[in-house]
Amino acid sequence: MPPSSLERHRLAFGLERMGLVSLRHPAVVAIVILLLAIGAGLGIGRIKVDDSLSQLFRSNTPAFKQYEEVTKRFPSSEFDVLVVVNGKNLLARASLEKLRDLVTDLQLIDGTRGIISIFSARERPENGHIPPPLFPETLPQGAAYDALVHRIMTNEILRGKLLSDDGKLTLMVLSLEPKIVASNALGRVIGEVRSTMTHDLAGANLTAELSGVPVMQLAIRNAVERDRLLYNTIGFVGGCLIAILFFRRISFMIIATAPPLLAILLALGTLGWLDFQLNMFLNVMTPLIMVISFSDSMQLTFAARDRILAGDSKIEALRTSIYVVGPACVLTHATAALSFVALTFSDSDLIRAFGEAGLIATIIAMLSVLIFLPLLGVLLLRREAAFVARVRGADLAIDALRRFCAWIATRMVHRPGVYSLISVVLVVGLGTIYASLEPRYQLADQVPNNQHAIEANRKLDAALTGASPIDVLIDFPKDQSLYSPATLATIAAVHKAVEKQAGIGNVWSLETLRRWLAEKAAKSDVATLKLYVDMLPKYLTRRFVAANEGAVVVEGRVPDVDSSRLLPIVDSLDKSLDKVRAEHKGYTIAVTGLAVIAARNSSRMIEKLNHGLTIEIVFVAAFIGLAFRSPLVMLAAIMPAIFPVFASGALLLAMGMGLQFASVVALTVSFGLGLSATIHFLNRLRIERRQDEDPAIGVERATVLVGPAVILTSIVLACGLFVTVFSNLPSLRLFGWLSSFAMLMALVADLTILRPTIMLLYRWAEKRHGAATRPGADKRGRSQSP
Repeated sequence: MPPSSLERHRLAFGLERMGLVSLRHPAVVAIVILLLAIGAGLGIGRIKVDDSLSQLFRSNTPAFKQYEEVTKRFPSSEFDVLVVVNGKNLLARASLEKLRDLVTDLQLIDGTRGIISIFSARERPENGHIPPPLFPETLPQGAAYDALVHRIMTNEILRGKLLSDDGKLTLMVLSLEPKIVASNALGRVIGEVRSTMTHDLAGANLTAELSGVPVMQLAIRNAVERDRLLYNTIGFVGGCLIAILFFRRISFMIIATAPPLLAILLALGTLGWLDFQLNMFLNVMTPLIMVISFSDSMQLTFAARDRILAGDSKIEALRTSIYVVGPACVLTHATAALSFVALTFSDSDLIRAFGEAGLIATIIAMLSVLIFLPLLGVLLLRREAAFVARVRGADLAIDALRRFCAWIATRMVHRPGVYSLISVVLVVGLGTIYASLEPRYQLADQVPNNQHAIEANRKLDAALTGASPIDVLIDFPKDQSLYSPATLATIAAVHKAVEKQAGIGNVWSLETLRRWLAEKAAKSDVATLKLYVDMLPKYLTRRFVAANEGAVVVEGRVPDVDSSRLLPIVDSLDKSLDKVRAEHKGYTIAVTGLAVIAARNSSRMIEKLNHGLTIEIVFVAAFIGLAFRSPLVMLAAIMPAIFPVFASGALLLAMGMGLQFASVVALTVSFGLGLSATIHFLNRLRIERRQDEDPAIGVERATVLVGPAVILTSIVLACGLFVTVFSNLPSLRLFGWLSSFAMLMALVADLTILRPTIMLLYRWAEKRHGAATRPGADKRGRSQSP
């Protein structure tokens, strides 16, 4: 269709015409793009990774602000490396000597703040004297050593907390400097810890493993960087091979695939210059950009290729593709941008930053596709006549796709009522299943499968009731001190409530020490308690008592379980503390800690992302209807958009899985692809439909023209993402296979739901209003929209 005949089809306010600049001034555009690419490369070098789990759950809620306050006043478990050592001869004299050497050497590693271990314990103070260490400088032998082992095994401070009941496992808590955990130096420090363990425990027949948040963060960081580069490269190469197979020319493959790559480069570079930090969400910005821009790039390339085969010159072909396909490209990016704008209103810093970054990346992707693709066409397309002569009549792959699209369209439009009814029943059924999905989050699910941290956590879960701490913060009134009777009574009541809570064990607090000191004494001696606290290492006491002695923490531990199992425990504990709050007025008592924040916020964030996605689907469908100026288009766009989301959710439920961060993002990706295919079809239908013929003919013709590009796009992207199922990172595996499945479902929805639905709506409108007032026709009967 010549450009002059498209003047009345203003769908994107003429924004697609920016692509014509590349046809008129290719040299200038090429220089500008080269300079921008260089600048983007420098910007990418500025990008920093923020994989802190507390940052992941950051929000403006009082609960998170309270957690931040606790981390400032007390050493946070977010920076603790858990050293788990076990062996049958753990308490043998030679083993204890090596363990004490290990504790000493670990404290000397640059970047550590302190360590808590069984060697931190002291004897009970007697007669007001300074209590000596439980482990003397020189370990005794014979009967004296056996007595020492007995004291160790019966020590209430150590038993069940730092030492298993059978004496075969011990826990050391090594705290790192926060700046180390947040920097690239974390790998060096963890490496030194591992080498120190290997050296100091050599020949002791003991097994040592590391766990804790910093260890898991490092494993996740390394796996993401390695797997993302490896599998994205494999997927991209595979996609290029598929594109060459269908296009029959390398130049067309480059024209189709290079704009998305440029979009990724420019987008990441811009985010780097704007000081965005990569995290769990922004790491998936690359596939999001690829999905949105690659679909449009393929449609433009197919349109230009068709016009060249029809006899147009490359300039004419590229110009026509911009006029025909360009408006849909603008609209697909506009709807994606609106989805990201909705996220910027979230109270979560992470989701809000994700929305802002997505908005920026979407705008850059649109500009890259519309401007860079025509430039590549001008520079790379050569000898069009020879290409036409070689391909015409031998374009078997594309012709096969067109015949398949024609076959599908013919069947869908001839019985639209039946297929639409089936679609409604199917979507409603899948939607009901999808609604029953529950949010799921577990730290172990984010760690590579081959990491020893998971095994270390399992040992801690079995021997010491868990590795994940839950803290209860107690703030004192201004008129009460740490050792006042009211304060000690409040601490005791909270400690007792935490102990009674099912699912929580290994409870530590000042009350633990008070009970131990009072065990053999006939009374609880506050002076003795104060003396003992003053004698303990400051680093140890600061984990439970604030520096100004105006607050304390009661800490328990839970296994690393799914947030859906942990959240009821947290809520039950918080409810049981209401009685303590009522009895001890003036004291502020709050349940906090990284495990608590993760349980509460992960569920809330996943639910918000999920609900936001559902709302965005309806909102975007309305926007599409407004852009096409047709309520029928709005109704037709809803089911194809939500079908892949609901189908993927039903698959998750069938596999016994819930909604995780990776799965919600994967569904967002599939929504973007399905939306793009819907818009491109509706745009082509808007152009191809004629008032003097059966609407079914227009639907079939539009399907044949855009269907091959939609199918090829889905295949290339699905293959590119599916290779991530071989990753060691569970979240990346989940994202890969679920995205691939959802993309294929989006393709199914586009071919088998959108066609009969729009056809049924056409016929319904014709029966109600008559052909002369068919939706989308102006007063002269010209088609303005589907």
